[in-house]
Amino acid sequence: MRFQAITWERLAEAFAARADALGPADGGPWLKVAVDGAPAARTGDLAERVAQALRVRGRAVLVVSTEGFLRPASLRYEYGKEDPDSYYDSWFDTGALWREVFGPLEAGGSGRVLPDLWDPVTDRATRSPYRPLPEGGVLVVHGPLLLGHWFPFDLSVHLRLSQGALRRRTGQAEHWTLPAFARYEEEAAPGDRADVVVRADDPLHPAWAGWGGATA
Repeated sequence: MRFQAITWERLAEAFAARADALGPADGGPWLKVAVDGAPAARTGDLAERVAQALRVRGRAVLVVSTEGFLRPASLRYEYGKEDPDSYYDSWFDTGALWREVFGPLEAGGSGRVLPDLWDPVTDRATRSPYRPLPEGGVLVVHGPLLLGHWFPFDLSVHLRLSQGALRRRTGQAEHWTLPAFARYEEEAAPGDRADVVVRADDPLHPAWAGWGGATA
């Protein structure tokens, strides 16, 4: 895989332009985009840049973080608070994401998306109102472990961190999650599934590859 240097701004513009030119793969009126990566890769930053670049093009955009779809603490911590297999398999409420985020954007869907479901700080439902996404709009979902669940994304980017960079940029208190990301690389191979891969070891100097050899 050949990587080329690029800025985050130019990456967001190129990714948004590609998304803007696509039609939804499932025949529905909404486009679904993924920004995948470990928390240390700061997927939300790129997701917001892509969203802004799409809005400039006149597209309605809704950004959803998987952090708003954690399962209740009683389920997340069933096998202890630092179990990497639980983090990988059961921390995120994938059923709720299918039901509340992707389901409404299927062909013939209502377009009413729940932006978040659970507050991990209070360990209570957020009770957020549904957000309407008009036809022709773009859903941008960001967070970790996204490309291992067969979510119906039309376009995806994976922010790759080497093992060393992931360890350096992950807080000491969260180092217990590192085996989960090693498992993700081995089992889900996100770099092979994503349309675009971004090497993000240096947060100030990203490099990218995609679409059969992207050019910066």
